[in-house]
Amino acid sequence: MKTALPRKQKGAVAIEFALVFVIFFAVLYGLLSYSLPLLLMQSFNESTAEAVRRSVAVDPTTANYKQTVETLATSVLTQRLSWIPPALNFSVASDAKAEYAGGVLTVRIDYPSSKLNSVLPSLVLPGIGPVPSLPTTLSAQSSLQF
Repeated sequence: MKTALPRKQKGAVAIEFALVFVIFFAVLYGLLSYSLPLLLMQSFNESTAEAVRRSVAVDPTTANYKQTVETLATSVLTQRLSWIPPALNFSVASDAKAEYAGGVLTVRIDYPSSKLNSVLPSLVLPGIGPVPSLPTTLSAQSSLQF
């Protein structure tokens, strides 16, 4: 016995597929587009904390203590964030700052999220808006009073 779809139902499967595909694609794109900024933020937080942690080991009686601590913190950031691909345009020299003032070492990273647009284009979804919707800068900071 042969069953055939009525003439009215022939295009229904294609329309349903198109609607469901759009929803699944939007969810997949959202998942992938938010994972990179979250990975960067996790790396920034871990790197700034590690830079401060390692700077504690410098002897306070060292000549040029301020410069030594800041240089060590910057080199730790450079080492920890060397995995970031060049396509993301991240540079420790321009996006990070280590500053020792008033007995407090502050290590800060301010990465403009506009630099991600070359790798991760924004998708505008109706009713939702741009995906990913990121702040203007991805920032991480760690500080420690010596």
